[in-house]
Amino acid sequence: MDLIHAFLNLVPVTLSQSLIYAFVALGIMIPFRLLSFPDLTSEGAFPLGGSVCAAFLLAGHTPLLATVAGALTGVAAGAATALIHLRFRINPLLSGILVFTGLYSINMRVLGRSNVALFGADNIFARINPDILTNVGLQIVTFAIILSAAFLALRWYLMTRSGAAMRVIGINPELAPSLGINPWTYTIAGLGIASGLTALGGTLVVQLQGYADVGMGAGILINGLASLVIGETLTGRRTVLRQLLAPVVGAIVYYQLLSLALSLGLQPSDLKIATAALVLVTLGLPLARGRTAMRETMQA
Repeated sequence: MDLIHAFLNLVPVTLSQSLIYAFVALGIMIPFRLLSFPDLTSEGAFPLGGSVCAAFLLAGHTPLLATVAGALTGVAAGAATALIHLRFRINPLLSGILVFTGLYSINMRVLGRSNVALFGADNIFARINPDILTNVGLQIVTFAIILSAAFLALRWYLMTRSGAAMRVIGINPELAPSLGINPWTYTIAGLGIASGLTALGGTLVVQLQGYADVGMGAGILINGLASLVIGETLTGRRTVLRQLLAPVVGAIVYYQLLSLALSLGLQPSDLKIATAALVLVTLGLPLARGRTAMRETMQA
C-alpha cells in the first residue's frame, strides 16, 4: 500500500513534467525520424532557450517576449547545425556536438554565471493565472493546451506540400533535387523547428521552476530518445499522426515509469542508467524477435 500511495502521489507531478518534456521529444523526433539526421543540438538548445528567457525576464521584458526569444534562439541553434553539416560536409553527429559544445559558453555569457534565480521576476504562468505555479492540476491543463497547439500546428504543416517535401528529404535525399526540392532549405528549416521546440520546453521549465542553470540540458537527449522509442513501440509510426503521437505518448509513459522507479526505492542518481537500460531493451527486443523469427523460418 505504501508503494501504491507513493506512486499515486508522484503521478500528477510527473504528468505535468512529461507534458513539458514532450516538446523536447517532439523536437528530437523531427531530425531523427523525419529527416534521418542524428542531431544532438537539443542538449544545448534546451538550456539555451531557458537561459535567454531568464535573461530577458531579468532585464524586465514581458514573459511572452522572453518565451518567444528563447524559442527563436533555439531555431538559430538548429539552423547552425544544419549549415555546418551542409556547408562544410561535416558528419551530422559531429555538427551537433560542435554546436551544443559551443552553446555552453554562450549560455554562460547570456546568464553571466552558471545559474540564476528568477524569484520575484515576472513569468508567463503568473500572467495567465498565478495559481498555476502552485497548483499541479492547473499546470497539467495549461501545458496540455500549449502542447496541443504545437502538436496541431506541426501536424498541419507536415500535411502541407512543404511538409511533404521535408519528409521526402528524410526518406530519399538523393531523389529530392529531381523533384524540385532543395535539401538545404528543408534541412535547415527542419532542424530549426526541432531545436525551437526543444528551446521552448526550456523556457517553460525555467519559468515554472524559478531558476535557470547552464547544465539543465544534461541528459535531455537520452530522455527524449527514451520517450520517442517507448512511444513508437506503443503507437507505431506508419502515419504522420502516429509518428507525431509517439513522442507525446512516450513522454507521458516514460515519466510515469520514472515515478514508479522512484516509488520502488530507486535513487534519483540511478535514473540515468535505468533510462539507458530501458532504451536498450526497447530497441533490442524487436531485433531479437526478428532474428528469432528468421531463424525459425530458415529451419522450417
